[in-house]
Amino acid sequence: MAQDKKLVEQITSMDEDFAKWYTDICTKADLVGYTSVKGCMIIRPYGYAIWENMQRILDARFKALGHENVYMPMFIPESLLNKEKDHVAGFAPEVAWVTMGGAEKLTERLCVRPTSEVLFCEHYADIIKSYRDLPKLYNQWCSVVRWEKTTRPFLRSREFLWQEGHTMHATAEEAVAETVQMLNVYADFHEKDLAVPVVRGRKTPSDKFAGAEDTYAIEALMHDGKALQSATSHYFGDGFARAFDIAYTDKDNKLVHPFQTSWGCTTRMIGGIIMTHGDDRGLVLPPAVAPVQVVIVPIAAHKEGVLEKAAALRDALKNAGIRVKMDDSDQSPGWKFAEYEMRGVPVRLELGPRDIENGQCVAVTRFDGQKRFLALDGVEKAVAELLVAVRDGMYEKALANRERRTYVCHDLEEVKAALTHGDGFIKGMWCGDEACEDKVKAETGVGSRCIPLEQEDLGPVCMCCGKPARHMVLWAKAY
Repeated sequence: MAQDKKLVEQITSMDEDFAKWYTDICTKADLVGYTSVKGCMIIRPYGYAIWENMQRILDARFKALGHENVYMPMFIPESLLNKEKDHVAGFAPEVAWVTMGGAEKLTERLCVRPTSEVLFCEHYADIIKSYRDLPKLYNQWCSVVRWEKTTRPFLRSREFLWQEGHTMHATAEEAVAETVQMLNVYADFHEKDLAVPVVRGRKTPSDKFAGAEDTYAIEALMHDGKALQSATSHYFGDGFARAFDIAYTDKDNKLVHPFQTSWGCTTRMIGGIIMTHGDDRGLVLPPAVAPVQVVIVPIAAHKEGVLEKAAALRDALKNAGIRVKMDDSDQSPGWKFAEYEMRGVPVRLELGPRDIENGQCVAVTRFDGQKRFLALDGVEKAVAELLVAVRDGMYEKALANRERRTYVCHDLEEVKAALTHGDGFIKGMWCGDEACEDKVKAETGVGSRCIPLEQEDLGPVCMCCGKPARHMVLWAKAY
């Protein structure tokens, strides 16, 4: 028992030190390792398996909507990057440059891609010639580099994994529809697969992506009341097309520019899962992306028939399409319970001699610790239903945390008062003036996260200056 207790005590309590708690889970649950390259992380097999499941689900959704996967180079010539001035200005502080090729100095610096808009534009200029070539619906899975000063596993690292969709359309209406459609794909994925409730919204002009006309985002609230931008979708209009001379002949035989979008999500989503669902015992994974959905722990495994029955249970679940593992190692049951709680396995099944005699197994759900008995006859259906219930329960628990930490405020004094109860989402009206946006952050510490697509009328005036309000804005401290 001392060994079991020691394993759990390795995680710092989130109430004691939330940042240390987060880092402890990343390392103790075997998600990441550190490397000699400052600001970069090793994604270990268990962490990468979570990413693979995310990738598998999203990739299928993208392809169902007609998107095709491509791959662009990781290097961007400086002259190409400089073609869109707003874009390059937005990324300049984070760009990593290659100046040497072997022993020779390069005649032109190469940027290690922070994002790939310019690469796609260069390619689209070569392949889009007629209205028949549109739309172009491309996506790529890759890594990008942004030279972050302050790093944390999954949330901010100098190299990270992501997908980036880049599409071209004949009309602005089609491009805007694509932008919103992909925002909804991300929102549905977070809510239905990751059990993370999100707010869908549009960024304020000061916070939109460099070079975009509009940026849409989904915002989630973490355990500690801070916001996490979880995915973004951008509408570029025809600005990039003009800068890169992308033009095609339309049905009236006129030369016109297409309209562009880009959209993406990253391994940051793993950090979002940790900070939305995790607890002081470790990781809590939603079933859709858990590498192991069910772990079987034989009890009194040395007794006759226990291992055989446990193996039969494992095979039945595996044949039903459930990701299952049986731990028949010589570690104690208590050690195994703590280990798989640490790793966030959604459901644990315990099977011992008495259970076998009664034709049942014990099922324990990770997110709430509840125990129940499941009949071995028809157990596959019961476990599948239990996994759905786990997802639903995780979502409702996260939603309750968000609602508990969401405050409606009408002026800055109310914002300050609300924050004395702890960080969270602030709903408040805004006049649209960037000076007010800056003042709110300077005086209260919360910044604008988005203008929610579902607007609420909280009053006629801006909570900062008292002038007529234009939007209800979601405000928060953020990662």
